[in-house]
Amino acid sequence: MSVVSFMPHQETALTATKDKNHVAYYLDMGLGKTFVGAEKMWLLNNNVNLVVCQKSKIDDWMEHFETYYPDYEVFNLTKKEQGIRFRQLIETKDFYEDRQIVGVINYDLVFRRKYIAHITDFTLLLDESSLIQNEKAKRSKFILKLQPESVVLLSGTPTSGKYERLWSQLRLLGWDISKKAFYASYVQTEWVEQGAFKQEIITGYKNVQHLKKRLKQFGAVFMKTEEVIELPEQIEQKIFLKTTNEYRFFVKHSYIDLDTRNLIRFKDDSDFFGKDVTPHVELIGDNSLTKTLYCRQLCGQYHKEKLDAFKDLLESTEDRLIVFYNFNEELERLSKIVWKHNRPIAVVNGKQKDLLPYENASDSVTFVQYQAGAMGVNLQKANKIIYFTLPLGKGSCDLWEQSKKRIHRIGQNKPCFYYYLLVKGSFEEKNLAALQKGKELTDELFA
Repeated sequence: MSVVSFMPHQETALTATKDKNHVAYYLDMGLGKTFVGAEKMWLLNNNVNLVVCQKSKIDDWMEHFETYYPDYEVFNLTKKEQGIRFRQLIETKDFYEDRQIVGVINYDLVFRRKYIAHITDFTLLLDESSLIQNEKAKRSKFILKLQPESVVLLSGTPTSGKYERLWSQLRLLGWDISKKAFYASYVQTEWVEQGAFKQEIITGYKNVQHLKKRLKQFGAVFMKTEEVIELPEQIEQKIFLKTTNEYRFFVKHSYIDLDTRNLIRFKDDSDFFGKDVTPHVELIGDNSLTKTLYCRQLCGQYHKEKLDAFKDLLESTEDRLIVFYNFNEELERLSKIVWKHNRPIAVVNGKQKDLLPYENASDSVTFVQYQAGAMGVNLQKANKIIYFTLPLGKGSCDLWEQSKKRIHRIGQNKPCFYYYLLVKGSFEEKNLAALQKGKELTDELFA
């Protein structure tokens, strides 16, 4: 039996979908999608259940079921012995007819477990269902070929501001619409010249209200935080920094030899014959991807004034701070600054998740890498976020929006402050504008 008590908005979501076995709970971050999704899965009452989530969320889901649904027999399918046992059960039906079993696995591993493709009469729950938006990816292809009896999709940002990314999710909800027909109905495109060729690009969207109506017909529930819960205000502050000579040089020449100790450009010295022991790195932007990458780094880890601005913010408060970053070297340089101030450091990234300093120290600094923690951790003990660098482009607006909700969520009773360190006149201003545009499109779907 379930031992969960629900908030009114969660009850509303469950009531709205009580007669459906294919549902999508597009609930804003912090509204308790996990509780709603798990309860719906319980109510669907299938003997076999499969939960697919991010790797960082596996332990959270395991704990959730063990805490609130003790009648479930739960298996972590990333662990060999538990995976073998789960497979034995589903391949010998008599074993599970009198019990309910749940397998929990991450997106990057699910398509490697071929036996999962043969499961029938089960409930499929996708946490952060936007992760199947690329229907050509291996995990998406695999999941779309599954044959679940029931489907539960969970996401706070199902589109990342790009409605075309909904198509894979719509297929799982049972909307039998081809991608071509979906584009024709809801996506605006035009053909543009790309050198000697023409390319079709997306320019906007149409019939948004009709799309939302159809989504509701197929079991989608939309909820924004401000519609159901009164949370503290959010205050954003942009801190602008000067464009460096190094950035301008690289933009002009697509190349720079950088002194990484002093963060200045090496200049040719034909009279020097000794051994150069100064740490340096060559940045060569020989295509658009590498040029963008190095522009980002020159606005981040190699920008002395931005590092100084971070130090100033650090010294301005003894409260808990959350810092979002992109690259490993950013973490290295920022951590050195924090260590010099004798403040505890917590880290969430692809290699580690250590939140004990965050939990135990009121003056801690928690570094979070977007891909690892923007969607996966609750940090409402803090009310201040520093954005040292931002995720890239409109398609990453979900990471950006979800990162803000790490502190602005149920349990927060203080105003939330967001500090953006931005290099003026650089690509960072345009990047922030792109993120904001993606958010506007997502909000329109939710409105």
